[in-house]
Amino acid sequence: MRDFGDLEAAVMDRLWTWAKPASVREVLNDLNKDRDLAYTTVMTVMDNLYRKGWLTRELDGRAYRYVPVSSRQEYSAELMREVLDHSGDSATTLLRFMDDMSAEEAEAVRKALRRRQKRTSAG
Repeated sequence: MRDFGDLEAAVMDRLWTWAKPASVREVLNDLNKDRDLAYTTVMTVMDNLYRKGWLTRELDGRAYRYVPVSSRQEYSAELMREVLDHSGDSATTLLRFMDDMSAEEAEAVRKALRRRQKRTSAG
C-alpha cells in the first residue's frame, strides 16, 4: 500500500467528506475552485483509483458515480499498520507514537484495549 498522489488525495478527500456517491463532474467542479483541471484529468485519476481498488463505481445514466471502498479512518489505520510493520520495532514505534497522544486519544485507546480484552477473554 502506498500514500496517494496529490490529486488522488484531493479526490479521495472530497469523496470521504461528502460521504455520498459522486460523479467526475461533481468532483471536478469542486476541485476547480482551487485549481484549473481538465475533465479528462480528473476522470483518469478517478478511474485509476477505481482500478487500484480504492473506489467502487456504478453507472448512473451515461456517467459513473464513485464511492470510496474504505473510510478515511480505515485508510489511515492501514497506513499506520504499514508504518509499524516497516519500523523494525513495532512495539517501540507504537509507544513513541502514544507519547504524543492527547488525553482524549489515550482514553480512546484504553477503552479499545478493554473491549479487546473482554472479547479475547470471552472467546
